[in-house]
Formats: sequence, C-alpha cells, structure tokens
Amino acid sequence: MKTRFIFNPHSGKNRRDPWLAREIPSFIARHRLDADIVLTEAPGHATALAKAAVDAGLERIVAVGGDGTLNEVAQAVAGTRASLALVPCGSGNGLALHLGIPTAPLRALAMLREGFSNHKMIDIGEADGRPFFNVMGLGFDAAVSLRFNRLERRGLPNYFRTGLAAFREHQAERVTVTTEGRSISLDAFLVTVTNSDQYGNNARIAPGARVDDGRLDLVAVRSTGMAGAVALAARLFLGGFDRSASVVRMEGASFMIERAAPGIFHTDGETHQGPACLKVVVRPRHLRIVVPDLSQPRHPDRKNIP
Repeated sequence: MKTRFIFNPHSGKNRRDPWLAREIPSFIARHRLDADIVLTEAPGHATALAKAAVDAGLERIVAVGGDGTLNEVAQAVAGTRASLALVPCGSGNGLALHLGIPTAPLRALAMLREGFSNHKMIDIGEADGRPFFNVMGLGFDAAVSLRFNRLERRGLPNYFRTGLAAFREHQAERVTVTTEGRSISLDAFLVTVTNSDQYGNNARIAPGARVDDGRLDLVAVRSTGMAGAVALAARLFLGGFDRSASVVRMEGASFMIERAAPGIFHTDGETHQGPACLKVVVRPRHLRIVVPDLSQPRHPDRKNIP
C-alpha cells in the first residue's frame, strides 16, 4: 500500500538543517517502500497535498513537520479511511508527546517501518469551524503564538523569551464560558481548550486529559502577577497546574466562550481573527493516527534507523 510523505522544509528543525529532506528518500529506498515525498511550498499547501493524496486513494499519509504541519495535513485526513503518521520536527510536538510518538525524527521513521497497523482513533476539536488536534486558545497564549510565528528561530528558550515579552503587555479580559448548562464568568489571562494533556515540550496544561474520550478540557487562568506566573509556569512542568487557585478547569463536548469584542485565537499555534462569541466543539473519534506498538521493545539509545 502506497505511502506519501508530506514534508515541510520550513518547519522547526528543517529550516535550520535540511538533512531530513535527504534522509527520508534514502529511508524509502533503503527499505524498498512504496512511497514518495512531496514538499510544501506555502501556508495551507500541506492541506491541499494531503487532500490530493486522499482523493487518489492513498491510505497512508505522513506529516513531517511541526504542529502547524500536523494541523494542515490532519484537516484533509480527518473523517476519511486514511491513517495519519507523524515525524515530528517542530518546537512543541504536543500531540506526538501525548501519544508517545518519538520526537526524534529518525526514531519516528523507525516506528513507521514497523507498519501502520497500530493506530488509534482520536477526537478532534473545532473552534469557530477551524479544526484543531491538540490545543486552541485565546488571550495570552494566542498573543504568544502571534509573536512566536514571526520568529526566524524557534525552540523552547525563544518561546520563553517571547512569552515574557507578551506577559508584560497582555491584559486580562472578561470572559463567560458556558458548557452543558454550567456558566462561569471571570477576568481571564488566557483560556485554553485542549484535546491532549499538554501544549508541548511536556508542559501539561490539562493533566489527565485524553484524546479519545469524546470530551474537551477547558482551562482558564485568572490574572496573576509575575510571581504567580512563575509559579504557574513551574507547575506546567512539575505537575499540579490545574490545582492552582488561579486556574479554572471545565470539561465538555462543547463550549461557548464570550468576550467583549472580536479578537485573535489560535488553533495548534496558528493564529486567526475570531468573533466575540467563539464556539468550540468536539468531533469524537474523527482521526485515525499511527501510534507506537507498546508491546514491542523500545531502544531509546538507538540513534540510527535499523
């Protein structure tokens, strides 16, 4: 069965070092795979390439890139018979980390050699009609995403620096969140709706969240000072983020988020202009994604493809 690799040469590590663009064709040839590789050329191109692959009857599609590439490819694969595989090359790789997919590209390729039979049906979210597969948000994290996407160099250190600059300027806004008959109003510094448990880099915004339960998790953070923000940032990585008194967590199949005026929001790190009243819904078990076979032994120190 033919496989198509959709490769984003401008994503994360690929932008600085094109070695993976050479390695994948070598991998295909070395293992005599029925596969080809196509390169994205502009924002949105990955969706068009993935749709063409699905329309051609291909049932194995590999996204090689970061969270934005994942989002674009998955838009075309979701709701079809095709399976999506990931070779993560981005800065966060939140969904890959949540699913246990190796974030080292060579190890992710090695996992694909084991086959596409081990897959998982996962939920997806939609915010104002825009699909997201890991996380969406408004407020502070949307402001950070807007700044971060303009950087030439990515990575966790630059994300922290960008976040600090945005923190100094961002103001909380009054929001009302409604889900399943429950409504709450608060001055929110950020509002995030997650499918997985984390933003990426193992920063767990919604500990215990699952991608296959037909539910989404909303996390809202009240305005806090610098000391409180530092403590919350530590909790993201050390655990217990949602147990902070500054954090409100809700669960539901849909949310209505109302704010005073239209503004930006992000889906998997890509920013958009949105309405004052933003609807977020879940599409249960809507994407087939390849995951590691946990019954097979893992070799974390192995650096080369077998």
